[in-house]
Amino acid sequence: MARAIRQRRSARRALASARILDQVVENQLPLVARLPEGRSRTRAADFLAELVLLSQAYRHHAEGWITRRELERRGHSTMRKLSRIRQRSPLSSTQFTEQD
Repeated sequence: MARAIRQRRSARRALASARILDQVVENQLPLVARLPEGRSRTRAADFLAELVLLSQAYRHHAEGWITRRELERRGHSTMRKLSRIRQRSPLSSTQFTEQD
């Protein structure tokens, strides 16, 4: 019984995380669409694509199709990919302030 409750709670949290990622992507898509064709647009699109894949992994976990350990592995993999995408940017080491 306690195991089933933990699984349902874990599924609810996973779905909530997926919804948050979906909202981030949805909010950023119009900005990416307005970027000029080129590297920055490609990087931004790649970044959002990784977030979509992570969101899907959370949904798969909620459905019980992948384990928590597999979800963690996919999350770490996503973070490594996002880090590589950031490193491709000439602005990756630039710090911006609110005034920028």
